[in-house]
Amino acid sequence: MQGFLHCTLASLLLYVVWTHPQGGKQEDHQHHLHHEMHEPHPVHGKGEDTCHKLAPHNANFAFVLYKKIAAKAEVESKNVFFSPLGIATALSLLAVGSKGDTHKELYQALGYSQLNTSQVNEAYEHLMHMLGHSQGELKLDKGSAVVLQDGFKPLQKFLDDAKHYYQAQGLTVDFKKPEEAVQAINKFIAEKTDNKIPDLLSSVQSDTLMVLLNYIYFRGKWEKPFEEENTVKADFKVDENTTVSVDMMKRTGWHSYYYDHENHTSVLMLPYKGNASMMILLPCEGKMKDLEAILSKEYIAHWHKNLYRTVVHLEMPKFSVSGSYSLKEFLTEMGVVATFSDAADLSGISEDVGLKVSKVSHKAVLSVDEKGTEAAAATAVEMIPMSLPDMVSLNRPFLLLILESSTRSILFMGKIVNPTAQ
Repeated sequence: MQGFLHCTLASLLLYVVWTHPQGGKQEDHQHHLHHEMHEPHPVHGKGEDTCHKLAPHNANFAFVLYKKIAAKAEVESKNVFFSPLGIATALSLLAVGSKGDTHKELYQALGYSQLNTSQVNEAYEHLMHMLGHSQGELKLDKGSAVVLQDGFKPLQKFLDDAKHYYQAQGLTVDFKKPEEAVQAINKFIAEKTDNKIPDLLSSVQSDTLMVLLNYIYFRGKWEKPFEEENTVKADFKVDENTTVSVDMMKRTGWHSYYYDHENHTSVLMLPYKGNASMMILLPCEGKMKDLEAILSKEYIAHWHKNLYRTVVHLEMPKFSVSGSYSLKEFLTEMGVVATFSDAADLSGISEDVGLKVSKVSHKAVLSVDEKGTEAAAATAVEMIPMSLPDMVSLNRPFLLLILESSTRSILFMGKIVNPTAQ
C-alpha cells in the first residue's frame, strides 16, 4: 500500500481578553473572511522571492523554539511535535494588530526585525498562496480564523488585512457562555483538520473578546511506499533502561543519504509525492543532546547539500504522536512580554477597547504508517545493486522535519523518543 503521513495542527489559540473596557455600545458584527483559491492573487513582487524572505527567519525561530521546548525537564524524555510555520503565522497575524513595543517584541522573536510590516504581510500572502496551489498529490489544508465575541467590533482594517494576507475566516461566538463557545471553536477546528483535533480547547475565559486560530492539516503519500507484509515487531530503545516493542516498517531502495561523521548523525530524506519531504536525523546512541545543541538552519543546509543517492535499507517504526503546549512561557523567554501584560498595545485590532493576550495554546498530531489511498501497483520497481546497502534503523530516538520545498518552509518538527507513547 502507499505510505502516508497525517500531520495535523491547530496551531495557535491567542485568547485576547478585555483589559480596560470603554463606554459605548458595540454593534453586532460578523465577517466571513476567506481567500478563495479561485480568486485572483495580487502580486506585489516576485512571488517566490517574496515568500523566501521569510524562510531563514522562520527556520531560526523553529530551532530556537524547539530547543526551549525540548530543554524542559518534563518533556526531556517525551516526544516533541509542533508546527513552527503555524506558530509563526499566527504570531504574524497577531502582529498585524499590534503597535509599539508589542509589535517590536513579536517581530524580534520571529526574527523579522529587519523587515517591515508590509514585507512580512506580503510574504505570508505569497506563502499561503504557494502552499495552496502547488501541492500535487499532497493534502495540505491551512488557514487562520478570527473568532469574535458577538457584538465586539474590531477595526475593519485589521479584519481586511487578516483576510487578504493570512486567508483568515471570521466567525462569532458568545464567550459569555464559555461551554458553548468552546464547542463552537472545537467544531470549527475539527472540521478544518479532518477531525484529527476534535478537542483543542477545554475552556475559555468569559471575558474573552477574540481568539485567533491557525491550523494546518497535512497528509502525504510516500513517493516510495513501504509494503505492509514487510512490517515486523521489533525493539525500540527509548533510553538505557526502557525498550518498547514497535511495528517496524522495512524498505530497501535508493534514498538521499548522508552520514555526518563530525556530529555522529545519519541524515535521510524521505520524499512525498508533491513538494514535501521528511528529513530524518538519527544520532548515534548518547548523542541526541549534542545533535540538539547544533540544530540550526546552517546545519540543515549543510546536510541537505551533502546528501547523495545510495541504496539504503531503512527500518522505521509506525507511530502516532501528538504535542500539546502552552506557549506563553516559551514566548516570554524569547522576549514576547508586552503582549501578555496590561501594557499590550493591540490598538491595531481595537482603538476603543484595551486588549491583551491571556493564553497561547498549540497542538499538533502526527501519524506515520504504510497505508494510503492507492494501491502499491502504481509504484515502479527499483533496480538496486547486489552490494550491501547502508543501514538506517530508527530503533532509538530520532528527530524529524517535514519540509516544503517551494516555500522553503519547515511545516512540522519533532523528536520521537517513544513511538508507542500517544
